[in-house]
Parts: sequence; structure tokens; C-alpha cells
Amino acid sequence: MTDEKKSGTPKDQHYARLRRAHRDQKSGAPGQQQGFRPRPQMPPGEVAPDGLVRLYGLHTVRAAIDNPQRKIARMLVTRNAAERLGLSDLSALPFSAELVEPKDIDRITGSEAVHQGVLIEARPLTPKPLDALGNTRLVVVLDQVTDPHNVGAIIRSAVAFDAGALVTTSRHSPTESGVLAKSASGALEHIDMIEVRNLADALGKLHDAGFQTIGLDSEGPAEMETTFSGERLALVLGAEGKGLRQKTRETVSALARLDMPGAIHSLNVSNAAAVAMYAARKYLK
Repeated sequence: MTDEKKSGTPKDQHYARLRRAHRDQKSGAPGQQQGFRPRPQMPPGEVAPDGLVRLYGLHTVRAAIDNPQRKIARMLVTRNAAERLGLSDLSALPFSAELVEPKDIDRITGSEAVHQGVLIEARPLTPKPLDALGNTRLVVVLDQVTDPHNVGAIIRSAVAFDAGALVTTSRHSPTESGVLAKSASGALEHIDMIEVRNLADALGKLHDAGFQTIGLDSEGPAEMETTFSGERLALVLGAEGKGLRQKTRETVSALARLDMPGAIHSLNVSNAAAVAMYAARKYLK
């Protein structure tokens, strides 16, 4: 092999230099190429007006616009994002919409938010009571999972696996926010969010409605697939680190673990939820 092939062609070397310069630009490292300016870091701006939440991202906003239950007050959108959303005439929208530059949205969300050039201010969706559950055969129950990134990812998986609802507690659960909605990637508009005050009581009501409630625990006595029974399933997941609370563990129909043959025997709660929903959906078919 020649030295030229070892080091790559001049074109390869050129692109390698550009990639290094781009990494240096993002990190603010010394030695970055002259002419590159790191993106100024901005903290989030003032909170949304009373009664409104700020949601951002292309999938999130598109789903919100298409949801007749979502009441939008205002939109800020860049020209490029408007094109990607198929919004050719902003004046035709049933709410105020303003064409802006990306930095204008940065000032509101902070520069760390991946807003993709669009932000809306809207009224949060109203959580439903447990008796609004309907005829769904699969629900997901969260026992004080507080990280909005995890909850958003769980919502996305729940919609993908056709779960009928996400049940959370009124306390120790994240409120609707831009971070949660962005992590859900539009799925927030496609699932019933049910809020309960007392999780043990809610689990009892799920039992009365014919649900088998399965608490996910990395040290559960049985593999999850062997515990499935009946026609309706509720998967119950606890917070990172703490897991399920003792009262929850005592109330569920069964405690079960995901089979983890590798060196690590637990998953991030959102990944565990996705695996559990896949298995539950296969069983319910």
C-alpha cells in the first residue's frame, strides 16, 4: 500500500480538514480555522405566557396543526421550515404566524433546543380521567418517571405499538413541554394522556376493567413473556434508578423482567418500555 493511499487522496484530506474544523467550531477548541465562528450560546428566554406551552420541531408542530383538539395561539417559523411543513400561505392559518430567522427562535428556546426553524405557543392538551380509557387492550403506566426525554420517547413508542393510553400520576410526572413533545416527535397528539392521583387505586381499577398489570423489574421472578395472560395488558414502569415503588410492586398482578442475556441486565426506561410493548403487542395479536 502506498503512502498516498494510507493518508487518502487530496480530496479525502480536504474533507477531513473540513470535518475537523467543524468539530472545532462546535466545541470552541483552539486552532479552529480562521473565518469559522462558533454559534453563540443562548439560554432559554422568558417562559411562555400563562396557560400556554411552547412546542417546537417539524414533526411536533405538524402533528399539532393537524390535531383538531390542539388550540394554537401563535407560530414563529423560518422560510425553510414553512416550506418543509407545506405552509405556502401563513395568512391562511387560523392563528397568528410570523416569518422569522432561526436566531429569533433561538432567543426563545435557547440555542441548545433543536427547533428546526419552527415554534408554536399553544394550550396544553387536557389529561383525561381513567374512566375515559375506552376499549384499548394495551396501556402503559408510569410510576413517577420524571425525565421529559424518557417520557417523550415512551409516548412515541406507545403510539407506534398502538397503545391506547399513557397513565401517569398528577405529581412527580413531567408536564407538557417543548422537550417532552420534541422527544415524542409528534406522538403526543395521537395518544390519550390519563392522569391519576393515586397509582395503587388506579391499578385496582385497571384490574376491575380486566387488565393484567405487569410491573417491569430487572430482578423480577419471571421472564415477562411467560407472565402474559388475559386479553388486556397494562405495562407498569418505574423511574430510572428507583424503579417501581414498594406499593406499586405490591399492587401489580405480576412482577417480571426482560430477558437480558448480555453483560448488562437493565435498560433505560424508554428502551425497556419499547421492548415490553413489542412483546405485549405480539402476545395480543
